[in-house]
Order: sequence, then structure tokens, then C-alpha cells
Amino acid sequence: MAPRILLARHGQTEWSRLGKHTGRTDVPLLEEGRRGAKLLGERLHRPPLDGLPGVEVRTSPLSRARETCELAGFGERATAWDTLMEVDYGAYEGLTPADIHAVRPGWLMWRDGVPEGETLQQLTARADDVVEWARSEERDVLVFAHGHILRSIAARWLGEGIDFAARVRLNPTSLSVLGWAYGDPAIESWNDTGHLFG
Repeated sequence: MAPRILLARHGQTEWSRLGKHTGRTDVPLLEEGRRGAKLLGERLHRPPLDGLPGVEVRTSPLSRARETCELAGFGERATAWDTLMEVDYGAYEGLTPADIHAVRPGWLMWRDGVPEGETLQQLTARADDVVEWARSEERDVLVFAHGHILRSIAARWLGEGIDFAARVRLNPTSLSVLGWAYGDPAIESWNDTGHLFG
């Protein structure tokens, strides 16, 4: 069996609702985010996924991802992994794109990086570590993490540069699956939030 990686983005927080760059600041889930995490868990535990028996589960140690994992019913199976933490946005932590563009017009994180934070090379290396781990054995994996690191993992799974991540949006509490098509890495599904709507 060719291994797949299932990507679960954490539930809604106040900062994600406002569009603020939320890196290492440990912002809690909103009630909406907790409800979404439970709905995601219900989806992962019913057919065809049936609770993903045998799947290895890892989560970012930040509380918004860890709580999403727990509320989805995978807390006891999950290992916290610092590699899944969100991008360190440095001086741009807590700012919206509009805030940043007001002082740096035309800025794009995936091209320009962030001052005083994680470099794009460091982010690429972390995403590569996740891809290497996910492909290391013949079993699927499930990760609970954050928007920009998950988009980075998708780019590297596909063999693309980190700037590819600019072209794939990812909503809170979404589920995505990276797998294979005709022997090549592929996106099986992306940014699926159907479980939030019944």
C-alpha cells in the first residue's frame, strides 16, 4: 500500500477568524472551533474511514492543534511533534496581510519570507521531514496542524517548491488527503469542510 497523509487543520480561533498570522502564539480554539473539531472527528470515525485503525497520528504541540486532535477523538493515539508547529512569523506575528501590506506593499510570505522569523529554507526542510516520515512505512498517517505548515507539506509532497503553497488555500477544521495517482504524488482531496455542514 502506498502511504497517504491526511491533513487536519485546527479549528477556528479568534486570530484565524480575523486573518491574523498566528505562528507560535498559543491562541485557544473558539467554541466554533471546538464544535468543528468534534464534527471532524465524527467524520473520521464513520465509514469509509472508520476511525483510521492502524494509522499513525501526530499533532503540533500548540494547544489549538492538540485540542482539535483530542476533540476529534485521536488524543490518546497522537504523538506531539515540534516539526508540525506553525511557521514562526517573527516580526509579523499577530498581523494581518493588510497590516503588512501597509508597510511592505506587494509582500508575499511564500516569496519574501518574514523578518526575524523562520526562513523559507527552514520551512522547506521541516515540510520535507514530514513528507519523509509519512512515506517511511506502508501505512497512512494523520496529522493535526496549522494552515501554512500543512500547505508547505502539500507543496513538498508534490515535489514543488515552497512557493506552490501560495496557490492552495486551507480553511480551519478542513480535511485534506495527499496520496498517489499513477505512481506519482497527488492531491486526493483538498480543503474539504463538508463535515461542518452536516
